[in-house]
Amino acid sequence: MQLEVRPDPAEVGRARKWARSRLAGSGIGADEPLAETLILLVSELVTNAVVHTGCPAVLRLLLQEPPGEAAGTVRLEVADACARPPVPRCAEGDDTNGRGLSLVEVLADRWGWSAEGVGKRIWCELDRCAPAAEHTTVPSAVPSAVPVACQGLTYEAV
Repeated sequence: MQLEVRPDPAEVGRARKWARSRLAGSGIGADEPLAETLILLVSELVTNAVVHTGCPAVLRLLLQEPPGEAAGTVRLEVADACARPPVPRCAEGDDTNGRGLSLVEVLADRWGWSAEGVGKRIWCELDRCAPAAEHTTVPSAVPSAVPVACQGLTYEAV
């Protein structure tokens, strides 16, 4: 599944809507934490592509489920025609940008990028959990988020 994205910040909302509909069609409910995280990651990766490259991009959503299993991996990819590699930054104080790749790093199970033709492909993956009945219960005293420090600020995915 893929969506062509014009180099216009208004496209970010369209990309989120498209991703929500694809997730729903794949049985991932809009109110599930996985869906909310994926939509945030779509926002960050598409925003980076349209704001920092000025080039059209392609958003891909790949749902990989091993045969006979409910768990699997969801992979997001954004490919653009800009060869400039992504550069994670640490925002300071009241900065209104510079946190996107830090969020991707914290929220995704894996992420990276590779050169592709004259441009690049940035990707991230989230592992889908098996249905709740197959999981063991984790005591509530165990923290559910891992804080990440960056230039004196701490970010926590909850």
